[in-house]
Amino acid sequence: MVTALDPPYRRIVTEIRRRIADGELAPGDRVPSTRQLAKEFEVALATATKALATLRQDGVVRARPRVGTVVAAPTAAPVRRRPAPGPEHELTRERIVRAAVEIADAEGLAALSMRGVAARLGVAAMSPYRYVSGKDELVLLMADTAYGELSYPADAPPGWRARLEIGARTLWGLHRRHPWLAQVSSLTRPLPTPNLMVHAEWALAALDGHDLDVTVQFNLHVLLYSYVQGLAVHLERAAHDEAVTGLSEEQWMDLQAPALATLATSGRYPTFTRITGEFLRQGYDLHLDELFEFGLTPLLDGIARIIER
Repeated sequence: MVTALDPPYRRIVTEIRRRIADGELAPGDRVPSTRQLAKEFEVALATATKALATLRQDGVVRARPRVGTVVAAPTAAPVRRRPAPGPEHELTRERIVRAAVEIADAEGLAALSMRGVAARLGVAAMSPYRYVSGKDELVLLMADTAYGELSYPADAPPGWRARLEIGARTLWGLHRRHPWLAQVSSLTRPLPTPNLMVHAEWALAALDGHDLDVTVQFNLHVLLYSYVQGLAVHLERAAHDEAVTGLSEEQWMDLQAPALATLATSGRYPTFTRITGEFLRQGYDLHLDELFEFGLTPLLDGIARIIER
């Protein structure tokens, strides 16, 4: 039973529990994101994050990477897991970073806060500041950790093209694991992290030894990285848009059908009308993984012309 004296996060916890008990949310169903809860209950994102963290600690929900928070399968006797004994429950910088990555993977980078990380770890709100100066440093540590999850073979394959293909696909794989990763830096302000430098070194070494001007060599490396990042940024945006609107990509496109039909019948865009007319007959789905592979070939073909020249 909820009363007016209960803290806001507890009201959210009670309501989510009710929805599960009444069958509105079944095991495996996605529960509202922090953004949706904050809007529905008119609370701060930190409050919504604390509510979800409490539900996770109670075993009611669990985080599923690249999906969000879902209802956990019922157990015989769900109990709240108590933190392990010890000073600050053995809090470490590694635990803080890991918890932050889990939040960003499940809810998006915008949902991340120091208070939310503390709530997820079951420690006092200010405890993480003993190990990390603030959110900016935390995001930097998260990015370095993420970029370090995949490495390169000790014996590089022969040929610059094979090496760049490996480099591009490795970076794409990391962004696939962590959709928020493309949001944390720009080309003009790269992150000074050791693990990101590993990927830069791999690409630059692949382009080395071909009599390229150093500016051209570096620009080609930046171009390849920006290609990966430019597509990967839509991974996070797609998840964010679905969380905010509650609509899948297909449902959103269905809503745009009248506007697209108006554009197609206006007579002003004949090529667009012809192509979309073909799509109506044969179908078309935009998949980012397929687009990445499709675009990598002409990009490397262009680099080949510069090297051969």
